[in-house]
Amino acid sequence: MPTPRQTLGPFYPYGPEVESDADLVTVKGGTGTARGEITLLGGRLLDARGRAVGGARIEIWQCNAFGRYHHPRDGRNVPLDPNFQGYGVATTGEDGAYRFRTIKPVPYPGRTPHIHFRIAVRGTPLLATQMYVAGHPQNDRDFLLSSIVDPKARERLLVRFEPMPGADTLAAKFDIVLDNDGTLQRG
Repeated sequence: MPTPRQTLGPFYPYGPEVESDADLVTVKGGTGTARGEITLLGGRLLDARGRAVGGARIEIWQCNAFGRYHHPRDGRNVPLDPNFQGYGVATTGEDGAYRFRTIKPVPYPGRTPHIHFRIAVRGTPLLATQMYVAGHPQNDRDFLLSSIVDPKARERLLVRFEPMPGADTLAAKFDIVLDNDGTLQRG
């Protein structure tokens, strides 16, 4: 089933100062590791037939462990984390795989925990969706997640965060499936 399309959101990162590698928990010139539960987030980008889509650009962004985005318009009175990049970019391999090192998302006023995704596939418009934490108690009250009325489509956006054996790290898998026309399904 194709992954539902969702809004880009108000805090899409911009500017030349935005660091953009796939490791969001350390920054150049930083003094440590980001606050929060370190997570290895990965998955595959697939077409409607289940074939891998290689060479696509996957961007993610999210708020820090205090619930604030690294964005000039996010004026919430909570700390910025100088060791959290908040934005990352990866390119899918020939097998469609991508991987990020980030933190488990946290809620902030009005939103359940989520991570924004923007996917660029050659020859198609830019695609946006969001990924949510499976089982989080605020999921049913989140206006964007609730706007997806088909339960099976909504389920495509819910991801489990599991402890990795022998590591103080979580693992999460989010496969993104494009529709027949190479886009995401409308929510």
